[in-house]
Amino acid sequence: MNVTLSWPDPGEIEIEPEAVAALQASGSPFRLIDCREPEEWDLTHLPGASLLPLSTFAEKYPAALPDRQEHLVIHCHHGMRSAKATLFLRQKGYRHVWSMARGIEGWSLEVDPGIARY
Repeated sequence: MNVTLSWPDPGEIEIEPEAVAALQASGSPFRLIDCREPEEWDLTHLPGASLLPLSTFAEKYPAALPDRQEHLVIHCHHGMRSAKATLFLRQKGYRHVWSMARGIEGWSLEVDPGIARY
């Protein structure tokens, strides 16, 4: 895996799963947010992730994500819900937020096959 240890340009909406894994391994400070639903979380989830379901995202993000300068990576199953959450947060003034491309499915296929697919 040959991945650059850097954040995508703030104009980009997505970050590749391999880049997220490399940033985790490097100790780069960021929060990994899972916007799937609790039933999906119970099936499988990424180590270090926090659950903030898209169904309650608009209501709960202010308390869950108070620092608008924090680096955030949001993921879901395939990347659609996390893209919505990312765009929502950017509209709220969060600059350093990206959706993980292909979601937890991509993570399982490209980074860690030990993460269950569903």
